[in-house]
Amino acid sequence: MEKEIPVDQSDSRAAPAPILRKALLTAGIDPARRIASVEIQSVTMAPGVAAPLHLHPCPTMGVVTQGFIAYQIRGKSVRHLKAGEAFYEPAGVAVARFDNEGDVSATFVVHYLLEEGAQDTVKVL
Repeated sequence: MEKEIPVDQSDSRAAPAPILRKALLTAGIDPARRIASVEIQSVTMAPGVAAPLHLHPCPTMGVVTQGFIAYQIRGKSVRHLKAGEAFYEPAGVAVARFDNEGDVSATFVVHYLLEEGAQDTVKVL
């Protein structure tokens, strides 16, 4: 899945180093959902903090920017995410783990894809 894609830099004043794009995640969204807005949050979890069992009423995706996260959709295997790795949480699916098992804070940027009039982003189970 990782593929770096060079971007054309035809401007001779551009820095000599190329711009690289790295694919982090491709997630299929239910086509019946009509996404009206995206709410983006930066979240920091203190060392050892474990998120409660929860779900998102909207499709949710993000990227870990610092630290390590143990991530598990209920019924699936645990993934251990580090800075630069992306995650996807489908709407209405229980998230069994989203835990900072490290001894330093973990930060991630999360995108909530909201339908018209929706405000809720997390529901604790």
